[in-house]
Amino acid sequence: MAESVYKVVELIGTSTVSWEKAASAAVKMASQSLRDLRVAEVSELDMHIVDGKAVAYRAKVKLSFKYLSVEEKAEAAAAAPKAARSGRAKKIAEADEEAPPAATKKAARKSKRRAAKG
Repeated sequence: MAESVYKVVELIGTSTVSWEKAASAAVKMASQSLRDLRVAEVSELDMHIVDGKAVAYRAKVKLSFKYLSVEEKAEAAAAAPKAARSGRAKKIAEADEEAPPAATKKAARKSKRRAAKG
């Protein structure tokens, strides 16, 4: 197995429901910007109390993810434009299917102008 290095970041998730949901919120948010998350360790739990009632749960979470080598970063960068192009092409095709024909748009603009003139 190749040698690997992992980076650890510490986040605090919050929830009005439970500590579990607070920890999940931290992981969910991190997964939007960090790739290859490996381990989440809950290091601390606390809650915010108002008038004797718990109103918010907080979970301090240590998340680890694989730290990419220069070669791995280059491979990821080379693959990213291909994936982005295919995703953009799909969105454009979907938008074209949903969009009305240009003639219909033009007719709609004309009828709006006529209605405005009154």
